[in-house]
Amino acid sequence: MIRLLVPTDFSETSRNAVAYALDMAEFIPLSRVILFNSFDKLAAGSDGTPLFNDPSMRRNISLAALENLGNGILLNRNIDVKLMAEEGSLTDNLEKLVETEHIDIVVMGINGATRMEQIMIGSSTLGAISRLNCPVLVIPPLARYNRIRTVVYASDMKNVAETTPVKTLKKILDLFNPRIYVANVDIEHYVEISEDYKREKAEMDKLLEGFEPEYAFIRLYDFAEAIHQFATDRKADLIITAPKKHGFLEKIFATSHTEKLAYHTHIPLLALQE
Repeated sequence: MIRLLVPTDFSETSRNAVAYALDMAEFIPLSRVILFNSFDKLAAGSDGTPLFNDPSMRRNISLAALENLGNGILLNRNIDVKLMAEEGSLTDNLEKLVETEHIDIVVMGINGATRMEQIMIGSSTLGAISRLNCPVLVIPPLARYNRIRTVVYASDMKNVAETTPVKTLKKILDLFNPRIYVANVDIEHYVEISEDYKREKAEMDKLLEGFEPEYAFIRLYDFAEAIHQFATDRKADLIITAPKKHGFLEKIFATSHTEKLAYHTHIPLLALQE
């Protein structure tokens, strides 16, 4: 069984991620979607006065809201859906659920319409990528699910045998059986592809044996723009990255170029863990 965990705060951004996950689940046999809401430890009025402090009551309210959300989206769908709500920090709760519910993919929305939305929604999503021991699928605000037929895997092509999350990557590819491009952005290829790169390519071929990857060596400085444009030109349905704990995570998700990729791309982005 493939288990998808979809946190929602009932915003339009998270509702779109829920819809995307449910559409995707229809094409994954034996899948389960867990809709989850993380509620604050204390509810208060506009003047800061506590309204009530009964976790079980607030959990019931969250579950009722999740059920209402599901009723609007799940009509005439044969999907296994579980509703869950817990008090506390979203990321802390997600960490626990990934382990206890044996989650395969966490699906989260992201919105870059305003700076405040980037801070509030984006920080939760990018925080989940850095902390969760699980793939995180980032859904742009206008993204709609299409059959995943073409995938772009962004790789720095360095020490691929040690840094490529082969097991998880193959699991994702087995789910959708897509055409896969392995894309690398490196200005050093401006004259010709190096011998080191050729060796890493041969190693990647071994890792992805049976999937027949195609390679793109992109001679540009701007990583985010290059990957986004390449994926757009190939009509890719999914971009996959494998952020490294030291250096590469910052390269992918902390720069201004990355904000452009994470916040403004129309293509869903799947971050795998090493």
